[in-house]
This record gives sequence, C-alpha cells and structure tokens, in this order.
Amino acid sequence: MKFAFQPWVRGALLPLVAALALAGCATVPSGVPEIQTTAQFKEQGATPPAGFTKALPSEAQARGAWWLAFNDPVLNALVEKADVNNNNIQGAAARLAEARALARSANADRLPQIGLGAGANRGGGLDKASASVRPGTMTNIGATFSYEVDLFGRLSGASNAAKLDAAGREGLLQSTRLAVQAEVAQTYLQLRALDAERALMRETVEAYSDTLRLTQRRQAAGDIAELDVARVQTEVSSTESDALALDRQRAQVEHALAVLVGDSASSFGVRTDEWATALPAIPPGVPGTVLTRRPDVSAAQNAVLAAQARVGVAQTAWFPDISLTGAAGYASPEIGDLFKWSARSWGVGALLSLPIFDGGRREAGVQGANAQLDGALASYRTQVLVAFQEVEDQLAAIRILQEQSVVQAKAVSSAQRATSLSDTRYRNGYISQLDLLDARRSELRNRRQALQVKSAQYQAAVGLIRAIGGTWEVPAATASAASATATQKVATR
Repeated sequence: MKFAFQPWVRGALLPLVAALALAGCATVPSGVPEIQTTAQFKEQGATPPAGFTKALPSEAQARGAWWLAFNDPVLNALVEKADVNNNNIQGAAARLAEARALARSANADRLPQIGLGAGANRGGGLDKASASVRPGTMTNIGATFSYEVDLFGRLSGASNAAKLDAAGREGLLQSTRLAVQAEVAQTYLQLRALDAERALMRETVEAYSDTLRLTQRRQAAGDIAELDVARVQTEVSSTESDALALDRQRAQVEHALAVLVGDSASSFGVRTDEWATALPAIPPGVPGTVLTRRPDVSAAQNAVLAAQARVGVAQTAWFPDISLTGAAGYASPEIGDLFKWSARSWGVGALLSLPIFDGGRREAGVQGANAQLDGALASYRTQVLVAFQEVEDQLAAIRILQEQSVVQAKAVSSAQRATSLSDTRYRNGYISQLDLLDARRSELRNRRQALQVKSAQYQAAVGLIRAIGGTWEVPAATASAASATATQKVATR
C-alpha cells in the first residue's frame, strides 16, 4: 500500500525536517574557558614578565588556615568562632544546600517515576446504549509508571547544569567564608593598632603633664608668664581629647568585630593587650596561577559551564519528547470484588510530542541561553581581571609600605632625639616653651604616623591573602598555641 501526501502536508513538514536537521548539526560550546594569566605578578619582579601561561581551575587546592601565620592566639579563636557563628556564612551555606537540592531534583527527572493510587468514581446516564440510567460506582487501585526517554540529552543537560550551579554555590560559600575570615582579621588588627595608638596618646599626655607641672613651678617662681602655663594646659587637654576619640573608635571597632563573629555587642569584648601579632613574610615568586583557586573565580567558571549546558538544553527543544507510561491494578464496581483476579486491569502507552508552530518560542529560548552564556563569560573574564588587580594592589602596598616604614622609623628616631634635646634645653632655660611644644608635637605626629604605617602593612598582608584566595604554607607547629591563651583574652562581659 502506498501513501501519497498532499502538497500542503509536504509544505508543513519540510520546515519541520529542516529544523530538526539544523538542530542535529548545532554544536554546544563546552569546556572550561581559558584565560591567559601572567606567570608572575608584576609587583614581585623588577619588570613585567613577558610570557603567559594558561591556568586551569584549581579550586580544590588547599587554602590553608592562613591566619595561623600571624601567630596570634586571640585572632585564631576569633576566626574559628566566625566560621561557626557568622550569619553571612550560614546564609551562603543555606543557599548551597538549596542548590544541591535543586540538583537532586533535576537528576530525579531522568529516573522512572513509580507511584501508587486509589480512587472511586460514581456517575450515571453517560452510557446511552444502556436502558438503565441508575448511577454506578467504579473503584480502582493500582500502580503507575512513567518514564521520559532522554534520547537527545535534554534531561541530562539540565541535570548537569544544576550540578554546576551547586558547584558554583559551593565556590560562593568558600568565597564568603574567606571574606569573613579576612574581615575578622583586619578588624582585629585594626583593634590592636588602636590599642597601640591609645597607649601612645596616654604616654604623651603624661609627658605633657610633666611639662605642665614644671611650667607651673617656674611660673610660681616668677620665671615665666601665665601664658606659658595656658599653652601647655592646652596641649594636655587637646591630647586627652584625641585619646578619648580613639577610645570611641575602639569601642565601635570592637562592636563590629562582635557582629562578624556572630555575638552580641553587649556581651562581647576583646581585652586590651600589647600588639604582638607577627607580620607574615611574603615569599617571592608567587605564581599567577594561584588565582585559579580563588573561590569567586571558581564560581564564575562553574557559572560559564552551567550556561554552556543550558545552551544544549535549549537546543534540544527542537527534538521530540518521548514518554512511556504504564498502569496496572484492579478496578471493579463492587468493593468486595476489587481484588479478584477477574478485576485486574492494566495499560501501557507511549507518547511522542513535537510542537510544529510555537511562535518562535524555541528559537527565543536558544537565543536567551546564548545570551546568558555570553554574560557568564564576560563576568568570568571580569572576575579574573579584578583578581589580578587586587593582588597587584596589595603587592604594591606591601612593597611601598615597607619602604615607608623604614623612612618613618628614621623620622621617629630623629623626632625623639629632638624632643629629648629640647626638654633638656628648656629645663636649663636655653629655649622657649614653644620650641619644646613644637618638638613634642612633631614626635607625637611621627610616632602616630609610624603606627598607621604598621597597621597598613598588616591590612595589606591580609588583603593579599584574600586576593590570592588563601596563603602559602603555614607551619603546623603554630597551630598548637592557638586555643588555650585565646579563650582567656576573648572575654564575654
């Protein structure tokens, strides 16, 4: 028997066949996007390196307990507390759990679906061939089976994209954890810098007070006028005011630290202590490829891979969907006969569906998926460029701050010597009080500047660790001193 298609049927089928052929030839982008990275950071060499190296993902590399390099038990305890209690980390962990649940849900669509069902229907007057219009009841119970044949990879592509989304969320969790750890370290180091500056201000107030007492004795003896006493008193009060401003700033920083570690500012406190935190040495020749372990870069890579998978899913919309269904059980108008062998029933079916005209919906889906892929690629490239910028910024800051520290130390030494000489000459009546006050102001200014430079060095070190996504090897022996002393200094009031 031969079948002849009408011309209008052939005209309707030709575009469909052409579309399927084009979809079959469509290629789906795949693979990790490769970004060219410098073999060495510019700020660690005399001249920018000429060569490039292609960096593959390495988010699995250990980032280490980098805070141990600072050899500060209080800092260690604070970071460990933030890892457990920080709300941003907990929120990122919840989003990761949600993404993993969605991945399991997407993977479940690839498996057969089996269920049990029972029901009862009552009706009458529907069978016109029967003379009876009395209502009847039909009860049934049985199992159902359905399975979508994934011939063209639509379900597997969706499952793979969901898994990559979960992997990206895991990278974002690690990025959040690293950011919180770095912020805890920087806030704590700022607190210690303020402690050192407050101690300097109190020391300066004592020095000014000694000068005030000497000036008052000389005024009482008639050697100097009351104006000189007023000038020294002004310096004492002004310095005390600066010290109180530092007290206010320290309280605010301590409260911010309480939020970071997930504690109440009303019950949290860090005891004032000497600034004895070690400054880690940055090893030379840190390779540019360390940036591939940054969790945010890893998350951007997974976003690109997920977008690639969704392009493939969108392209499979041109192919038919094939579903298999089945049901088996019992059906009877009498409940007492429901489980008799004669009441058994079963059925199997297969469904092939393919939209012929959808108003351009499938084409729009492919275009949207490609646009999302382009956006993910742009975000990934931007993330890599920002990563290099952050590392170069911190390396430049560390290098320049080291030079500034040396110069500032010389300025402090000279200012202290000038103050000592001025104090001796003032006590012997060789110079005026204004000269002594100028010398003390200069010393205070330079010593505060030295503390600020030191604080900036610590902030840059933490910033570099965050920028490279972790740190170099930390001696394991440092970890042993972390817990015992820390619990004594991180106090709850």
